[in-house]
Amino acid sequence: MTQMNGILGALVVIPALLLAAYAVNLYTLLWLYRRRRDVPASTHNLPADDACPFVVTQLPVYNEYNVVERAMRAAVLIRYPKGKHLVQVLDDSTDDTRDRIDRVAAELQAEGHAITVVRRPHREGFKAGALEAGMAAYPAPFYAIFDADFVPNADFLERTIPVLLDDEKIGLVQARWGHLNRGESLLTRAQSVGIDGHFGIEQPARAWNKLFMNFNGTAGLWRSAAITDAGGWEHDTLTEDMDLSYRAQLAGWKPHFDNSLVVPAELPDDIDAFKSQQFRWAKGSMQTAIKLLPRVLRAEKGFVAKWQAFFHMTHYTIHPLMLWMALAAYPVLRFLDLDQYPLAFPAVLAIMVTAFIAPTLLYATALRDIYPRGKRSPWIIPFLSIIGIGIALSNTRAVFEAWAGKKSPFVRTPKKGDQSERTYRISMPWLGLLEVLVGMWCLFTSVKYMQDTRTLAVPFLVLYAAGFLCVGLLSVRNRFRSTV
Repeated sequence: MTQMNGILGALVVIPALLLAAYAVNLYTLLWLYRRRRDVPASTHNLPADDACPFVVTQLPVYNEYNVVERAMRAAVLIRYPKGKHLVQVLDDSTDDTRDRIDRVAAELQAEGHAITVVRRPHREGFKAGALEAGMAAYPAPFYAIFDADFVPNADFLERTIPVLLDDEKIGLVQARWGHLNRGESLLTRAQSVGIDGHFGIEQPARAWNKLFMNFNGTAGLWRSAAITDAGGWEHDTLTEDMDLSYRAQLAGWKPHFDNSLVVPAELPDDIDAFKSQQFRWAKGSMQTAIKLLPRVLRAEKGFVAKWQAFFHMTHYTIHPLMLWMALAAYPVLRFLDLDQYPLAFPAVLAIMVTAFIAPTLLYATALRDIYPRGKRSPWIIPFLSIIGIGIALSNTRAVFEAWAGKKSPFVRTPKKGDQSERTYRISMPWLGLLEVLVGMWCLFTSVKYMQDTRTLAVPFLVLYAAGFLCVGLLSVRNRFRSTV
């Protein structure tokens, strides 16, 4: 019996300690960010027109009828010397997005803008394959990349090209993401806070302290030599952006993050689209970790850089840990003699509190530093926590698929755009039902803990229940909405 108690206890304590480790890493990133907050924004200027290098702006597109015109029209308005800039639409679409791209491209060409459309006979390699094909179609020393739901700033090249010209070892400039539809719904507000935490704290903390930093797939400018030295675009992971940026840094290239350069983008307004996006990021991150973490650990880098790279690439491991804690709470109460370990139960709860406070503090700091008073909306952070818990089941599947080596296609995240002329939707009713069941299990467990007078655990169990029920019910609701 004592041995069984020890095994059951370890099955809870070890995941709790691992969650705490990821939380401690968030505290570390906050400290790294604060110690280097005085890093000034770039003040570089473009050289004379004839000295400016040629730049290709790439817009990878796949069935994005609602947003592609907006991106194309914004891209051709990027200020840069005439004859030195080409907009390249990398179109893998299979629907009438193709017709819209051709019409808008013809209009822009008639107005004197340099824009071209590149199409492939097959979608091999998905986005990475499209970017690779674009480079082959038009070689250039620099490539700016924007997803179709982003709206490039007119001054983007004026602010990024000089950074690469001033330091020949910088291979990448990454801008911060902004939000076109932040206030549309609770879901978009919650996502904006999560993204602000990443770009407002995590990315500058890594970049400013010379740690590994990833390209975020869009709103960035690459030096083609860095792409080539790294081995080019590869499509054996779902996060080709993280994969390439880590390989480039291992090859000796430096990343640059401009916290003051903000490129707005559209957030998914649908829970299943959001879960699909998170699934891709979770699975791709773990695939990249499996692929590159051994190289990182063998690299001639300091301990802190390797430690941060480990937590960065394996961050989505928190979701299997969270799901396990939710499912294991009742068996622990039912089969483990908690009275034999009077300190163990409060210790685990203390660890959970520590883990819960860390992201809350990070997001609150990001909101404070990004937005003026009155526009920070800190009240949305608890809802972000609920959504973050609710997607744990979907992201656990993503992590396990990565560990198992299961391949899956690159699924682009549907966006509405300004006009919403086409409805693209991802439906996951079966996953939603499982999430509802997990939420009901957490409610059942919370009742059992109350009956056992161990009420300290109840708030966490209720929060877990709220997360799984909220996300699950929203997914089930989508089943009854029209799809095209």
